[in-house]
Amino acid sequence: MIFRTATGSDLPAIVALLADDVLGRTRDTARVDEAYERAFQEIDADPRNELIVVEEHDDVIACLQVTYIPGLSRHGLERALVESVRVRADQRNRGVGVALMHWVIDRARARGCGLVQLTTDKARTDAYRFYLRLGFRPSHEGLKLPL
Repeated sequence: MIFRTATGSDLPAIVALLADDVLGRTRDTARVDEAYERAFQEIDADPRNELIVVEEHDDVIACLQVTYIPGLSRHGLERALVESVRVRADQRNRGVGVALMHWVIDRARARGCGLVQLTTDKARTDAYRFYLRLGFRPSHEGLKLPL
């Protein structure tokens, strides 16, 4: 497996990963459009954001986004926020997700981050158990306000 920064040519595979999900089917589309292209360009141009893909045999099989957030709390601690973690359905239960999460945790540690955080939808019970097995702990109650 190769872990690398996504390029524009990876966008169709990433969008397909986002849409191939019980929740993604209701809020994403598998077709790359102007909104996805604009979001990719903004992520790619932002030095505090990384869109990472896992490639195997020239196929994108997983992805995630990590955002590095500076903060004043915890004595100026920088944290890594991990989002949009997806593993292609036919690649699940092979250790791809574990390898991807270990990779991003190591990357955050090497950058000097003192914390890796993420949220997962309460409907994703398997994902929740997955993150607990990796050592993540439910320390906060998350809230969202759709705009």
